[in-house]
Amino acid sequence: MEPAEQGLRDHLKSVVLAGLARQDENREQALKEYLAVMVPDMDIAMSTRLAAMVPTVLPELYEKWVAMFTDRLFETVPVDQITHLCDGSADNDATIGLVFLMFMESERMEKQIDTDLRAYGREHTGDPDMGNVVADYLRSRLAEMKNDKE
Repeated sequence: MEPAEQGLRDHLKSVVLAGLARQDENREQALKEYLAVMVPDMDIAMSTRLAAMVPTVLPELYEKWVAMFTDRLFETVPVDQITHLCDGSADNDATIGLVFLMFMESERMEKQIDTDLRAYGREHTGDPDMGNVVADYLRSRLAEMKNDKE
């Protein structure tokens, strides 16, 4: 990979991860509230444990998903257009965030998110259904982020 392409990939990654970090500042409390509404019969200890562990895994998953996003962008968009998009302007950074969200809403990524979160739930809780709860929560957070961009 050429240094110029790596620089563009790094810029895309930093813009997307910064947007996700802003959305997730109070993730643990928001997830507890979400679980209380969506799964009211869930044991309090389980919801607390699940909420506490989500912040440790999502950055790793975000990194994976952002890498998939940048790979797909370079497969489908000419490099000169990506270069223009990565000029550091607020408008183009907002566009990068919106394009990432559109990518995350694709059928391919819906399946990938489900697969990744189910695996996470199984690995960390022994219960794949907890991965589904986290997936639903993540979708709601992505929808909030998209609404903020529109």
